[in-house]
Amino acid sequence: MAENEKYMKRALELARQASEQDEVPIGAVVVDSLTGEIVAEAHNESEHGSEATAHAELLAMQKACQKLKSKRLWNMDLYVTLEPCTMCAAAISFMRIKTLYFGAVDVKGGAVVSGVRFYEQSTCHHKPEVFQGLYAEECGEMLKKFFRIKRDKKS
Repeated sequence: MAENEKYMKRALELARQASEQDEVPIGAVVVDSLTGEIVAEAHNESEHGSEATAHAELLAMQKACQKLKSKRLWNMDLYVTLEPCTMCAAAISFMRIKTLYFGAVDVKGGAVVSGVRFYEQSTCHHKPEVFQGLYAEECGEMLKKFFRIKRDKKS
């Protein structure tokens, strides 16, 4: 298994944990691109956490900054199961993530290859290298199943 597949599989495991906690199943992993070490990881906590902005990407990057005692994440890669929203895309830029890998495209809320395409804007100060589609089908199916169950419970 290629290294990047290993990290995305870990992000998927985190997304499954989120789903088991009735959180939107999104997982994120911050990896040191020089050593291959997982520096931090998280899953969404916006449903039952203290705030709506507790997205997996933000939580993982915040943990990485705390661990590294740094406000920037130079030479760090981020693996996330869903295309980041505008808020997370901006945070990825501000944190100076080197490479972003994401699984499923989010046509409604994504901001990397969908929606506002944040990194293509002239006001974007740092653009990470972006790779999409790693385990995209599995990432997308997990989200579809989660929301299908939610809809079924309401009816």
